[in-house]
Amino acid sequence: MKKRNLYVLILSFLIVFLVAFIGSIFTSFSVDSEWYYSIKPELTPPNWIFPVIWNILFFMIALSLFFSWIKANKKQKIKIAIVFGINLLLNVSWSFLFFFLKNPSLAFADLILLEFSIIAMIFTTGKIEKKSALLLIPYFLWIIFAGVLNYLIVFN
Repeated sequence: MKKRNLYVLILSFLIVFLVAFIGSIFTSFSVDSEWYYSIKPELTPPNWIFPVIWNILFFMIALSLFFSWIKANKKQKIKIAIVFGINLLLNVSWSFLFFFLKNPSLAFADLILLEFSIIAMIFTTGKIEKKSALLLIPYFLWIIFAGVLNYLIVFN
């Protein structure tokens, strides 16, 4: 691996897992709270599943970012930075809105935008490097499932 690509790989993981860490700060204090247990749908998996799934997904997001970035031209890199930046911001925002502010309705609105941002990521990376787009499909599916859970909380 070229030295420059190694730098991009490390930076991709640092960016993505920094976002994961920030989101976990908002989540960690409320996930075992009385408030969360009182609104949690029966369909919700056990709490230990979430960090496992999210670490796998963040790993795949970082790889997607890396693979698309090293193949992209300058104009495409701007698009990648925008779609991944928006997505990661929306990802952290959901944790903040849902767990910190305890506002599932606003979190649900954020989640809808998050879905669209993942679609944008898939299309943007797919034009550059197909495997980057494929790496994002489990993330998309997990957020659909999260949307179902969030929907049940808001509208039940």
